[in-house]
Amino acid sequence: MSGPSKKVVDVAFKASKTVDWDGMAKLLVSDEARKEFATLRRAFNEVNAQLGTKFSQEPEPIDWEYYRKGIGSRLVDMYKQAYESIEIPKFEDKTTPEYKPKFDQLLVDLKEAEQQSLKESERLDKEIADVQELKKKISTMTAEEYFEKHPELKKKFDDEIRNDYWGY
Repeated sequence: MSGPSKKVVDVAFKASKTVDWDGMAKLLVSDEARKEFATLRRAFNEVNAQLGTKFSQEPEPIDWEYYRKGIGSRLVDMYKQAYESIEIPKFEDKTTPEYKPKFDQLLVDLKEAEQQSLKESERLDKEIADVQELKKKISTMTAEEYFEKHPELKKKFDDEIRNDYWGY
C-alpha cells in the first residue's frame, strides 16, 4: 500500500487512537445524549473500518498474458498502453492548513469556556449551600440575623421607612 490511500488509513488509525471515547462518555448526563454519542461512535468506527479495508488494499495486478490468449494481442496491447498511461493525481490536502488555525482557536476558546464554567459551577454550588442553610434556619431566624446576611435588603427597607414609602 502506498500513496494517498496509505496516508488516509494512517491518519484515520491515529485519529481513532487519540479519541478518548470513555472520557467523553463520562461527561454525558442525559440518556438522549448517550444514545447520540453511541451512534456517533459506531459511525466513526464504521468509517475507520471502511478506510482500513477498502483503501488499504492494492489492486490485483492484471494478467495481460491471459487476455492476450483469449482476445488477441493487438487489442490487449492497446488496453495495456491506455491503462499504463493513466495517472492518478496525488492527493494534496489544502483544507487542513486552512482550518487548522480555526480549530486551534476553538480549542483555546473551549478551554476558556471550561474555566468559566467551572467558576460558575463553584459559585452556584456555594449559592445552593447558602439557600439550603437558609431553608433550615428560616423558621427560627430573626430579622436581625437575616439582615446580617443580606445588608443590601436592610438598607433598602431602612430607606423606604425613612422616606415614608410603604409599598402602596
